[in-house]
Amino acid sequence: MWDFNFSQIFSLMKQTYPFLVFRFTIYTAITGIAIALTGGGAGLGWIGGSIFGEVGSGVLYGGFFGASIASYFLYVIREYLLYQVKAGHIALLVKLMHNEPIPNGNGMVEYGKNQVKEHFTESNVLFAVDQLIKGVLKVISGTFNSLGNMIPIPGVANLIKVINKIVSMSLTYVDEIILAFHMKNASNNVWNNSSRGLVLFAQNYPKILKNAFWVSLLTWGLTFCVFLFVLAPIAIFTAAVPSLAGPWTFIVAALLAWGVKSAIVDPIAMTALMHVYFKAIEGQSPSWEWERRLETLSAKFRTLKEKGKTIAAENRNAFSAEFRKASAEASSKSVVS
Repeated sequence: MWDFNFSQIFSLMKQTYPFLVFRFTIYTAITGIAIALTGGGAGLGWIGGSIFGEVGSGVLYGGFFGASIASYFLYVIREYLLYQVKAGHIALLVKLMHNEPIPNGNGMVEYGKNQVKEHFTESNVLFAVDQLIKGVLKVISGTFNSLGNMIPIPGVANLIKVINKIVSMSLTYVDEIILAFHMKNASNNVWNNSSRGLVLFAQNYPKILKNAFWVSLLTWGLTFCVFLFVLAPIAIFTAAVPSLAGPWTFIVAALLAWGVKSAIVDPIAMTALMHVYFKAIEGQSPSWEWERRLETLSAKFRTLKEKGKTIAAENRNAFSAEFRKASAEASSKSVVS
């Protein structure tokens, strides 16, 4: 079945519980804002519908407008969530997985944020890298899907397509795992580290695919259970307001389930795949064949490589300048003496 150990995963969650609390607080607030915007839109629609005699249509269009604003709000803050929430937790998990100490208590949250700042000076750098990684991951997944279509066994190609569609839902965890690889291999060249991490991912794709498949099923299974759990009390509440009953019951329940998934379920899923990834690549070096293949198939991978070369050249120039300066100072001192 899967290659991750639930006891280890939950142990890591327990050790980073202050950051889980921080994460839960952030996503609870976001979920509350999303529900308020959706409900506020529906309320305004109800008022407008009451005036014009179309209460049902007013609530529907008003709620849709409010949900659209909520979606835009989530789109705007996605960079903040990646930089302040997800990456901070990743930094802590990487330290613990490799037996490095981290602070206890509330200082853990600040420590995680500082670790992110050390690796990514600005949030837009992290976000840009993350978007490139996601693009390359889609190419890798598509490559294996294409290989599956070439297998001359009836039904195998269709099975691989189904598996890839399920696994594609977990790509958000995989891009975070590549960021974890950069944090583990600390350097100021995130572009080079990310390209290396992607090559290692491609080399171990079958094993990670198997685990991503199970992680996806477990993630959405737990999310669906949360959805069912909150649906009944919400249905009781909306039943008191007939114009809010019906689809809005499911919309609010879905928003609450999304909040719990983002705050609690996603960290567990991400940690499970991170554990599998680091175990799979242990002792491996990036494959030259896979690197060339990705360069051929993905413009975004080529962008990562080019940016990595630029940063490496800048680092070499900076080192040479410092070396020349140090040599000149040493020479002047020897002349004086």
